[in-house]
Amino acid sequence: MSGILAGKRILVTGVITEASIAFHAAKLAQEEGAEVILTGFGRVSLVERIAKRLPKPAPVIELDVQNQEQLDGLADKVREHLGEGVDLDGVVHSIAFGPQGAFNFLEGTWEDVGTAVHVSAYSLKALTMACLPVMGRGGSIVGLTFDAQFAWPKYDWMGVAKAALESTSRYLARDLGEQNVRCNLVSAGPIKSMAAKSIPGFEELADVWNHRAPIGWDLTDPEPAGRGVVALLSDWFPRTTGEIVHVDGGVHMMGA
Repeated sequence: MSGILAGKRILVTGVITEASIAFHAAKLAQEEGAEVILTGFGRVSLVERIAKRLPKPAPVIELDVQNQEQLDGLADKVREHLGEGVDLDGVVHSIAFGPQGAFNFLEGTWEDVGTAVHVSAYSLKALTMACLPVMGRGGSIVGLTFDAQFAWPKYDWMGVAKAALESTSRYLARDLGEQNVRCNLVSAGPIKSMAAKSIPGFEELADVWNHRAPIGWDLTDPEPAGRGVVALLSDWFPRTTGEIVHVDGGVHMMGA
């Protein structure tokens, strides 16, 4: 099969609905020739149902990134689907969560903040290390961030967690480069997904894009961000690592 991911095997986390960037990354990856494995947290049956809407069937592995036992067993689960001696070529990290308290900066407790940082940032390191045993030839790790250069309306401690994610990606890029593992992030504009519904004041945050994206931004279209993920998974960025590619309609570069 032709395509920029022809012959590659990709693990994609974070597929919950068809409206998610992760779903579109998985769909585009398959269309570009990759074999895709999904992970699901909690409602695995829901992920399995959504997986059936992909162009080709994709197995689903249960994974809670806060569960060390599941992380420790991930490589073996991946091998079950790929076959012994077959390597994984890429991993998509599309995992973020903050308790409601994390969306109130001055009132947020460490318990709230610690959960947000663990699930949204530390998990990039944890997931990468769990997959490393099946990435014998190296490969590409691609995560999703929301531009952490600024203090966004209502985003609060999740913004801090995303800053930690961006820093984590750089340190992974530094430490895994000699193993031929690249680690990059796509900084996507806001999408009306299930995750967005859990952010109090999301509409106020998203409204920035209605006025400040020079090339325009569609809150209902996750495909541009999915394309960015697939591009970074491919061999077209062989010496790019520790990078953040903005797929946000240009908002990141607009001045006041």
